[in-house]
Amino acid sequence: MKQVLQNLKDGRTALWDVPMPTMSRGSVLIETTTTLLSSGTERMLVDFGRASLIGKAMQQPDRVRDALQKVRTDGLAATLSAITDKLDQPLPLGYCNAGVVTAAGAEVDGIQVGDRVVSNGKHAEYVTVGENLCVRIPDNVPDEDATFAIPAAIGLQGVRLAAPTLGETFVVIGLGLIGLLTVQILIANGCQVIGIDRDPSRAALAATFGAATVLAGADVVADVIARTRGIGADGVLVCASTNSDEPVAQAAKMSRPRGRIVLVGVAGLALSRADFYEKELSFQVSCSYGPGRYDPRYEEKGFDYPIGHVRWTENRNIAAALQLMADGRLTPQALITHRFTLDDAERAYALLVEKTPSLGIVIGYPRRQFHEVTSNDTPLRPLDARSRTVPLTLVGNAVPAPAPTSAVRVNVIGAGNYAGRVLIPALRSAGAALHGIASRNGVTAAHYGRKHAAAFASTDAVALCTSPDAQAVVVATRHDTHAEYVVQALQHGKHVFVEKPLCLTHAQLARITDTMAAASEHALCMKRPEPILMVGFNRRFAPQVSRIKNLLAPLAAPKALVLTVNAGMIPANHWTQDRESGGGRIIGEACHFIDLLRHLAGSPIASFEATGFEAVAPAACDTASITLRFESGSVGTIHYFANGHRSLPKERLEVFCGGKALVLDNFLKLRGYGWPQFTKQNLWRQNKGQEACVAAFVDAIANQGPPPIPLAELLEVSRVTIDIAQDLG
Repeated sequence: MKQVLQNLKDGRTALWDVPMPTMSRGSVLIETTTTLLSSGTERMLVDFGRASLIGKAMQQPDRVRDALQKVRTDGLAATLSAITDKLDQPLPLGYCNAGVVTAAGAEVDGIQVGDRVVSNGKHAEYVTVGENLCVRIPDNVPDEDATFAIPAAIGLQGVRLAAPTLGETFVVIGLGLIGLLTVQILIANGCQVIGIDRDPSRAALAATFGAATVLAGADVVADVIARTRGIGADGVLVCASTNSDEPVAQAAKMSRPRGRIVLVGVAGLALSRADFYEKELSFQVSCSYGPGRYDPRYEEKGFDYPIGHVRWTENRNIAAALQLMADGRLTPQALITHRFTLDDAERAYALLVEKTPSLGIVIGYPRRQFHEVTSNDTPLRPLDARSRTVPLTLVGNAVPAPAPTSAVRVNVIGAGNYAGRVLIPALRSAGAALHGIASRNGVTAAHYGRKHAAAFASTDAVALCTSPDAQAVVVATRHDTHAEYVVQALQHGKHVFVEKPLCLTHAQLARITDTMAAASEHALCMKRPEPILMVGFNRRFAPQVSRIKNLLAPLAAPKALVLTVNAGMIPANHWTQDRESGGGRIIGEACHFIDLLRHLAGSPIASFEATGFEAVAPAACDTASITLRFESGSVGTIHYFANGHRSLPKERLEVFCGGKALVLDNFLKLRGYGWPQFTKQNLWRQNKGQEACVAAFVDAIANQGPPPIPLAELLEVSRVTIDIAQDLG
C-alpha cells in the first residue's frame, strides 16, 4: 500500500510503498477514502524537518539538555549515533482519516465491517486504529467533511474546558483550521464570538460564520474591551501556533475578572503573574481530543471511561463533532482550500513548504475493493497476504555487495529503535544476509529494510517464522509476543535469537523448553544441526567483561559481585511496565544483570533474596535489591534502582575476589586493584557487547558450533528472573 512519510533529517515528504499494517484483537482495519492535511499542525512538522540541526535544537531545548546529559554519561559517539538514527527514521504523517472498515478484531464492539468511519489514522491507503479512536460517520455527512471531525474535536475539548454558557462572549485567537472550527462550535453553543487573526481572509471567513473579527495588527485588547462594553471577554481560546508569549498575554488583558483562558494551540508561556492575579483568571491547557488521549489502556486496549464519570472522552467528542455536521451547525466545506489525489500528496506538502495560503487540504484515495473481508469473529485472517509484504530497493537505488551463498539468511521480526540501531546493523556486520524484516506498522520494516538491503518488508510475523528461505529468526518485538514467535520459529526448524526477555511466565518457559527439546530431537533424526536458541544477553560479550572473566579464571576463591544499576524512572503507563505486554522491569531488563552475574560467577544460582519498595503495581519492581547465592559459594548483589538522578552513569560493576578487586564504570572504564599485570582498560566508546553477541550467534550457525550461551543457563536465568519478579510482586 502507499503511505505518506516525512524524512525528519531534511523535511522531505515522499510516498512510500509499505506493507499493510497488522491488526490487534481490539483494533479495526480501515480502507481510506479521504484524509485531511491540517495546514497549521502539519506545517510545524515540515518546518521542523527542514530546519538545520541547530534549528531543530533551538525548537526542542529539552531534547538538547537530554542529549548533553547522555554525552556526559554514555559518551559523544553513542549520543551522536542515537541522534542521527532518530532523525533518519521516516515519520508517518496525518491524523484525520475517513474510510470504510475492512476488518474488525474479535474484541471490537459497535464497529462492523462495511461501516464508514472517521479516525486519527495516517495518510495511508490502509490504517489500523483502536476501537475508541474510531467513530461511525452519519449517513448525511460526506467523507470529506468527516475528516474535519478530528480537528473539530480538538477545538471542542477546549470549548468544554472553558465551559461557555448561553450569551457569553468568547474570543478565539488564531483563525486557522482549528480556530475556525472552534468559532463555529462556540456559536452553536449560543455564544457571541470575536475572532482574532493576522490574515484578513481568515477573519473574513470567520465573519461568514457569524463572528465579529479583529485583525491582530490592531490594538486587539482595546477592541475586545470596547466590543464587550468595558467588561472584557468571558473566555478566551488560544488556537494560534506560535512561540510568542503575546497571545496568552493579550488573552489575560482582554479577559473580565475571573475569566477563563484555554490554550488549545501552541504559544509561549512566559506569563505575567499580575495579569492573572489581579483578575483571578483561570488558565488551562487543553489536551488534544479529550480524556483518553495518550492513555494506552483507552486507545490501544479499548477500555472506555464510564460515561457517568467522564461524559466527554475523545471518542465522544469526535462523535459530537460529527453530529454538529449532521445537524448543519458545523460546515467544513467552507474550510477546504485544496484537493489532491494520493499520488499527488507530495504536491500537497509542497504548498506548506512554499507558504501558499491554505486551510483544509483534502487528499482523495483510490478504492482497491478487496472482496475478501475479515469478520468480527475471525479478526486476524489477512485480507490479502501479498498486501502484507512488499519487495524493497535500497535507498538511492544503491547496489549492495552480494552476500555469499553460504551466508546465514535471517528474518527479523520487530523493527523498533533497538533492532534498527543495533541488532540489524550487527547482523550485517557479522556477515548475515537479511531476508525479510517485519514490524507492526510496516513503516519501520520498510525503512530499515531499504537501509540494510533486506529483500522485503512485511507485517506478517508468522510468515517470517515459517519461511523456508531463512535459516534463522531474530525476535525483537514487545515482550508478550516473544514466547509465541520463539515457539513457532523452533517448530519450523529455525535458529532463534530473541532479544531479552525470553518469555514472561513459567508456562511460556515450559512450552519453550518442550519445543526446544522436540526440535532438537527432530534435528538429530533428520541428521541436521540442532537448533540454536539465543537470548540477547549481550553484556557477557562486552570486551571489558571478557577481560574480567579471564582475570578471574585462575582464582578458585568465591567471588563477591556488586552491580549497581541507575535504571531511571519509566512512567507507570509505559508498555514495559504493563504486566501483560511488558512483564515489568525485572523481567524486561533486570534479567540482563542476573545473567551477567551468573556468567561471572560461573556457577548455577542456588537461591535468591529480593527486597523492593512497597509501591503501587506495576512500579513495585522499579527499585529493588536482589541477592544471588551461587552453588560455588560466590555471592552477587544487584541494586536495580529507578529513584536515582539521571546524571549518574547507569551501570557500575564491582568484583572482589582473593584479595583483588575490579571496577567497571558504565562499560567505559575498567580499573584493576591488586592485579600485578593489569591496572586499567578504558574505551573511547561504550561497548556493551551487542555486536559480539550477534556475531557469536551467526558464527555458531555458520560453523555448526555450540550455542554461544548454553541452553541450560538461558533457561536457568529466565526461570530465576520470573521467580524474583513474582516474589517482588
